[in-house]
Amino acid sequence: MSKCAAIQMASSPSISSNLLEAEKLIAEAAHAGAKLVALPENFALMGDNESDKVKVKEPEGTGPIQSFLASVAKKYAVWVVGGTIPIAGDAPNKVRAACLVFNDQGKQVARYDKIHLFDVSVPGTNEVYRESDSIEPGSDLQVFDTPFGRLGLAVCYDLRFPEFFRKMSEQGAEIVLVPSAFTAETGAAHWELLIRARAIENLCYIIAPDQGGFHLNGRKTFGHSMIVDPWGGVLAIQKSGSGFVMADIDRDRLEKVRSAFPVLNHRRFI
Repeated sequence: MSKCAAIQMASSPSISSNLLEAEKLIAEAAHAGAKLVALPENFALMGDNESDKVKVKEPEGTGPIQSFLASVAKKYAVWVVGGTIPIAGDAPNKVRAACLVFNDQGKQVARYDKIHLFDVSVPGTNEVYRESDSIEPGSDLQVFDTPFGRLGLAVCYDLRFPEFFRKMSEQGAEIVLVPSAFTAETGAAHWELLIRARAIENLCYIIAPDQGGFHLNGRKTFGHSMIVDPWGGVLAIQKSGSGFVMADIDRDRLEKVRSAFPVLNHRRFI
């Protein structure tokens, strides 16, 4: 059994300020006993404009944000799931929204580039998002072994695609991390429903750190960072404000649930 934490922030256009807050919350979670700590999407930068992320993109393997993640993972002896950070891609005017995972020695062990991009007009509001204007989509799943179980990675809008989570399940995912920055409107309507549904469908733990609060760019995000168990139970939730939630990831419970309720073995349409 391992304690894992999901951090909630309301990130700003100041990378230095965001990193200071992220380290403070990582330290608090580590001191509370967490062995894995996950940051939200865009934890290092919520810019005034979507193009701001392009100005601070980093080559893979080097740069201040990546150095920060490696440093805090080693300093606090925790695995760190680095939300998303802007990594250079093929197009000069775009980035990859990369979720990087560092082990407790500060070594990068996984990278997932966000696949499903948020190009939508939010019903009932004047909010319009076009992530594809500044982000290149990824194409590859990431499911890998950790001391806590077999871990899969998803980001925010990925939650709306159950086939994506089922593919991770087929690759043995027991825990799925979903760093997010859900809008206030879509979060109120769908956030908890989607997280619990993905957990229930795949009989897995979901750890979902979210941006939560008012941002200097005028955006409002939903918060309600949560950890959900394989039966769909909400183990912990941070409704508003910066902070973190923590819960035990119990692989024995996961195996008991999957054994007693073998829905994954009963599928007929593959």
